[in-house]
Parts: sequence; structure tokens; C-alpha cells
Amino acid sequence: MPHFAHARVDLDAITDNARLLREHADGTPLMGVVKADGYGHGMVPAARALAAGGASWLGTALIKEALGLRAAGIDLPLLAWIVPPGEPVGSAIAAGIDLGVSDPALLEVIAGEARRLGRTARVHLKTDTGLNRGGVAFSAWPALVEEAARLQDAGVLRVIGVFSHFACADEPGHPSIGSQLSVFHEALELADKAGLDPEVRHISNSAALLTLPEARFDLVRAGIATYGINPIPGYSVSGLRPAMTLRSRVALTKRVPEGSGVSYGHRYRTDRETTLALIPLGYADGVPRAATNKGPVLLGGRRRTIAGTVCMDQFVVDVGDDAVEAGEYAVLFGDPGEYPGAATAEDWAEVLDTIPYEIVTRVGVRVPREYVGGAPAGRPETPPM
Repeated sequence: MPHFAHARVDLDAITDNARLLREHADGTPLMGVVKADGYGHGMVPAARALAAGGASWLGTALIKEALGLRAAGIDLPLLAWIVPPGEPVGSAIAAGIDLGVSDPALLEVIAGEARRLGRTARVHLKTDTGLNRGGVAFSAWPALVEEAARLQDAGVLRVIGVFSHFACADEPGHPSIGSQLSVFHEALELADKAGLDPEVRHISNSAALLTLPEARFDLVRAGIATYGINPIPGYSVSGLRPAMTLRSRVALTKRVPEGSGVSYGHRYRTDRETTLALIPLGYADGVPRAATNKGPVLLGGRRRTIAGTVCMDQFVVDVGDDAVEAGEYAVLFGDPGEYPGAATAEDWAEVLDTIPYEIVTRVGVRVPREYVGGAPAGRPETPPM
């Protein structure tokens, strides 16, 4: 039986979204990004679903995430791109995990661990083309690629990739996009002059994959779009299906008189005699407290709004005189094709003045993930070449 409240994840939707995105990219190899527990959907099930949809690479933020994929038996090429000091670099090298290099000092750490293990490390050199976040500053890039070439010639490491990341790809036409592409080309030329010939050059995220064919290079990194969420506000991507539905059964209903204050602070007050429905999800489960008197909820066949303050474990919906009873499902967000009238993660993001990434990734660990679809054996299919 389903849990009282749960996040239902459609693995077939993730697989179909990956296939659709590969078509949009004209067959450019696709890296499925599964950081942050697969954007809240479950890292290992999402990775397998992405592989079944043709993803030939996987990407994580952290080494421990990548090691979790290897422990689950997933052997696709795998990149972990945030490597702070003290991370288990040796474990990553031993597991055949590619490491992103955003700091010249990290290159030396990787080289030292590779020598200790007697293994050749696999690295992707990240150049900062203008995001001014991770990545090697362009002024330090020539020295980095020369040192990487020296270490590669010595058999200590192998430069598998050169990559970067856009600042404003979700704003088509933003002037920074062309500027970053130009810097990326310069960085690639410098890597070539140093004697490096990376297997993959990559800069495209989901938004760039959809709108910038000139930025596809050898690999595209698809994150949020693989989970069926549009990465560009107002941009239509036909065929993408939201993979996650967050829903809960109603815990109880009660009839209250006109003028009743509801929840902490009485920030909502009934304007008539009405029925209140209690939903056992709250900010401990990822329902933002900022959704107070704002969050959309499908209940009793109608989209309604949270009534009063979102609490740690619960919130209330005013259903008027509608015949809503305990045990019925309330859908916070999901696929409107499956639940007509349901809000999407994008709808929640718009109401709360944030991005849909935050809506799905913040769904807490107390909310069980229940999976439908997916490969019967639970292992990825061989991705098409």
C-alpha cells in the first residue's frame, strides 16, 4: 500500500525525457545529471532510468555521490565536478570516476594520489568563462593546461574533458552567452596548443541543449529537463513529462464557523462556515513555509490554495462546502496530464518567486519515494551509440 504521504516518481518519464532531449541535441551524447539525490527523485533509480533513455555519461556534484553510483553497480562514465580539499580523491580514482579540476592545486593532489595508487587518473579541466563560480580563472588557464599535458605525458593522468558552465543560458539572447562561448573556444585552443586532445568538450546544460546548437560540442549535460521540468521560464518543450508527483492523503476534516482563525498566527480566517482539510506535510518535508496562503493544491477535483501558515508537519486547505473526506489524495504538484488541474513544480516556483529546481530538490527524506515504471531488472539498458 502507498504511504500516507509520498513522492511518486515515474521512471519511464525520466527515460522518455532523456530520449527526447537526445533528439533535441541531434544525437549529441548526453550526460544525465543525478546530483542532489537525482534532483530529489532518487539518485540510483534516476541514473538507471537515464541510462535506459540513452544517457552515455552520468554527472554528480560530489565524489560521495559518484561512489554511491559505483556501489550500486552503475559503470557508465561518471564525472564528479566539485572536489573541495579533503575529499576522497584516491577512492574516486580507484573507482574510475572522472574528477573535475577547478583549481591548479587540485591537479597536484590528483597526481599524487594517482602515483600512490599506481593508477592513471581521469580528469576534466574546468575553465571559468564568466560565471565566476567554479573553474580555473582564464589567467591561470595556460599554466594549468601545460601542467596537465606534462602529467598526461608522464602517464599520471589523462585529460578526458575540458568544460565550463553558462551563467545565463536560461535567458536566451543574453549577451553573456556569446561572450562565454568565445572564451570557451579560446580555452580549447590553448589546451590544443599545450598538446591536449580531450575526448569530450562540454558547456551545455539543459537550457543550452535546447536553444544553443552551437554550444553542444561533444557532450551535453542534461539536469532538470530530464526530470520533466522546463529549464527556461515561458519556453515550451513539447513532450517533457514531470517525473515527480508530491501527494498526501487528507488526515482529517472538520467543520468550523465563520471567522475562525486557521493555523499559527491566524494568518487565514474563514469568511463563512466551511470545511477545513488537514494535509500531513509541512516544511520538514519540503513544503516551503513561504507557501502560507499561496501554495496551490489539487483536492476534491479542484485547485485550491493553502489556508494559513505552513507548519513543520502539516498545513490546512479550506474546501468550503465540497464533499472532501479523510483519506482522499491531495496533489501538491505533478503531471497535469495525469492529474487534470494539478499544479506543476513550475507553478509552485512562480508563486514563491523561486525556481522549480528548489521545489523538487527540497522534498525531504521523511517523504518516501515510490517508483513506477523502469527496467524490470532494475539495471540500465545499454545506451544507443
